Amino acid sequence: PYGTPVLWSEVSNPDDYILIEATSAHPVQEWRSKIVGRGHTKPIILHRRYTTANKEQFAIEAAADFGVMMIDSLADGIRIDNPHFSEEERNEIALIILQAARVRISRTEYIACPSCGRTLYDIETTLAAIKERTNHLVGLKIGVMGCIVNGPGEMADADYGYVGGLPNRISLYRGKTLVERNIPQEEAIDHLIDLIKADGRWIEKN
Repeated sequence: PYGTPVLWSEVSNPDDYILIEATSAHPVQEWRSKIVGRGHTKPIILHRRYTTANKEQFAIEAAADFGVMMIDSLADGIRIDNPHFSEEERNEIALIILQAARVRISRTEYIACPSCGRTLYDIETTLAAIKERTNHLVGLKIGVMGCIVNGPGEMADADYGYVGGLPNRISLYRGKTLVERNIPQEEAIDHLIDLIKADGRWIEKN
């Protein structure tokens, strides 16, 4: 790889790149055969066209195709085409793929459990509220976990953790370290933001 992976819409001079399109039913195999051992001397952008009209299915298909190539460091960018979606929507999916592959961080990342019988608060509503207030903090990882039993372990690589401890009580973590215990839930998001600010990692929204 030549550096931070790019999106096709960010390319100012296409001649600076090699665009490799996959047209078969096996895009990963096709891309690999066109890249590995070929000695390319320019950055490589992978290209594939989709016709899926369902956005979730489109994202899944694109992630399955492009994700492994980016994880294996075999390309320097992504071009995704689909006539059913705007450039902005296609770029959003591409950036999610690049972040999931850990090759380009462009947004806040959230680690959340799907909830179970031990979850002690409305995790879906809470996660939405946390996202609303923190989704501009690019590169930060925040864990939102339902219970104290499995939560700290499942979000161990997060920068900050918001974990249910008792009914309507939340414990906050910095990494794996417990910072505050049993905060009233109505105050917990403010405490989380105060913790991020205290660490100098907070920026104001534009």
